[in-house]
Amino acid sequence: MTSKERMQAALDRKPTDRLPVSIAPWGATVERWRREGHIGANEDVCEHFGMDYVGGGWFNSTVRLDFVPVTIEETDETILQLDGNGATLRRHKLHDSTPEHVNFEVKDRTTWEQFAKPHLIDVDRRRIPFEGYRQAKASAKEREKFFFWVGVAPFEQMHPVCGHEYMLLGMADDPDWVRDMVDTYTNLTLNHMKLLFAEEGIPDGFFFYEDMGFKARPFMSPTMYREIVQPGHKRLFDYAHSLGCRVMVHSCGYVEPLVPGMIEAGMNCLQAMEVKAGMDLPTLYRKFGDVISFCGGIDVRTLISNDRSLIDEELTRKITPVIKGGGGYILHTDHSEPPEINYETMRYFIERAQQVANDAKAS
Repeated sequence: MTSKERMQAALDRKPTDRLPVSIAPWGATVERWRREGHIGANEDVCEHFGMDYVGGGWFNSTVRLDFVPVTIEETDETILQLDGNGATLRRHKLHDSTPEHVNFEVKDRTTWEQFAKPHLIDVDRRRIPFEGYRQAKASAKEREKFFFWVGVAPFEQMHPVCGHEYMLLGMADDPDWVRDMVDTYTNLTLNHMKLLFAEEGIPDGFFFYEDMGFKARPFMSPTMYREIVQPGHKRLFDYAHSLGCRVMVHSCGYVEPLVPGMIEAGMNCLQAMEVKAGMDLPTLYRKFGDVISFCGGIDVRTLISNDRSLIDEELTRKITPVIKGGGGYILHTDHSEPPEINYETMRYFIERAQQVANDAKAS
């Protein structure tokens, strides 16, 4: 099978010749492997490890595109800036991490309508990376890879503008305000998608980032999800399906209670199933494997340990029941891969997973 055929089959919960592969190493991880001589200076790390898909097309959802970030404070380790979303964030300069939320211009319906919404109504070509999408799509076609349009959906578009706290308080205290934000961002995304695809062609699938959980809990109840966020998801996912495309949704954190609603909205594949937050691939497969496929769910901490016996145990427990049950599965950890992971460990992880999958098929 080609990579494109393999990915399509996995998304459709059909048999594949081997597990499709997905990796997401940190920049610092790639730098380490390059320094050690495992990967060439200009070599594509995903191609090096045989990743089966390519992504591109992420839209710029910043409220004020012309705004130049204002530096308020800077130290050797951090920088505090006001950005185009009206958010004041403190970021680490020495490593990647979630920024500290200091302040937001948008705190409620009034500030949303005054500060942000007027800038998010019209189509603006500057939001669309036409050239990057074109190149990624052409590269995928040349290498027979599956090609995803990759971007964010309303939950990940709202919180950079008002922060999680104001957004979640709004869900409880003024749900119509948050519904309006969901609707506004859904319209923004759909209108820009239609322009991009009219000029550059449709992708093979859609990959939405929506981090809707933290440890042991989702950010909202299933009822709140269905009443506030799901309508935007359904419109986006229905549009993807109208083009003949499958939908993969990435969500860090514990989101199992939201999965039925996400399936109702039209999700075809769940990624990444974060173990330390409480997600468990075999459990999810037993509950939902007859209607969706899965990508990830392998505890990245076993790779960080660089202990092959722990990796063996994790792969066998997680992959075997899914493959035996005939479910669709794409190999990935439950997170991006940090620089503590040895190059040889990453190689072993991919190769051993294929062996475990083959053993499960044969048993």
